[in-house]
Amino acid sequence: MASKTPQSLGGAARARSLSKEERSEIARKSAEARWAQARELPVATHGSAERPLKIGEVEIPCFVLADGRRVLAQTGVINALGMSHGGTYSKGGDRLAKFASQGRLSSFINNDLIQRTAEPIHFRTSRGGLAYGYEATILHDLCEVVLDARDAGVLQKQQLHIARQCETLVRGFARVGIIALVDEATGYQADRERDELHRILEAYLSEERLAWAKRFPDEFYKQIYRLKSWNWPPSGRAKPPVLGHITNDIVYDRLPEGVLPKLRELNPTSEGTGRRKFKHHQFLSADVGQPDLRDHILQILPLMKVSKTWEGFKRLMDQAFPKRGTQGAFNLDLETQ
Repeated sequence: MASKTPQSLGGAARARSLSKEERSEIARKSAEARWAQARELPVATHGSAERPLKIGEVEIPCFVLADGRRVLAQTGVINALGMSHGGTYSKGGDRLAKFASQGRLSSFINNDLIQRTAEPIHFRTSRGGLAYGYEATILHDLCEVVLDARDAGVLQKQQLHIARQCETLVRGFARVGIIALVDEATGYQADRERDELHRILEAYLSEERLAWAKRFPDEFYKQIYRLKSWNWPPSGRAKPPVLGHITNDIVYDRLPEGVLPKLRELNPTSEGTGRRKFKHHQFLSADVGQPDLRDHILQILPLMKVSKTWEGFKRLMDQAFPKRGTQGAFNLDLETQ
């Protein structure tokens, strides 16, 4: 039993001296103070623990806040990484912050990510409960740091299980895909502002056709040929027409909703030949569309390289970069890809 201090004895004596009405008034003011603090917190408009984001066998409660931030629950992030919660977790949680700030990761992590793990988002759920979480992209960013540290051989033996968990998670989502996955799981996707698509297209597409430049590296086509069991290099300069359908499927159709239809409108096929005069990517904006296309290609190339068959690659592709309406739970069988 804890020893009684003069302060605690004095507090108990004061409580006994208060009338029932006075004790009720103190309790009321304390409750008002707590709720005043809660009212200042951001509120989750979508999502709940009952509708988690599912990545293989991992389930992470996810939310979308009123200001548009996509948030993963703190408990879910720590569980997803295979970490123990630690003794101070119930007080706000510093388990993730201590892990991120350890010296072994110092060469691979930046100050921004350390700060984001050290300052979890305190918010209210749609039911009024208080919760802690992190912006959704933090999970992917932290996984990359852990895997870089593992490849450099600096992780402790007891931390290797976290690296294995990170590897599984990375194969289950990509940074550009996590936002869509959270939107799908929470139902936020159906409630976006009507003009959001217009704003995306306005930023994404170029008003004037950009000068032609090579945007698809030879390695992109080389991997397609390998997975399709086609001979490489191809004979002649002309590519088979099916490559256009493949490129639309794994590249343009995975860009923001509405981009591919608009590209087809801007770059129609010619009558008689059935071919397009320009390349689709020539109509992407230089500041948003072109960089996103480049990043997308760079992210699917590793999926191609680790896949043994075209079917295996497509499974990974659909999991990491799902098309609209196909997001949901999935399981990865990495050994068969």
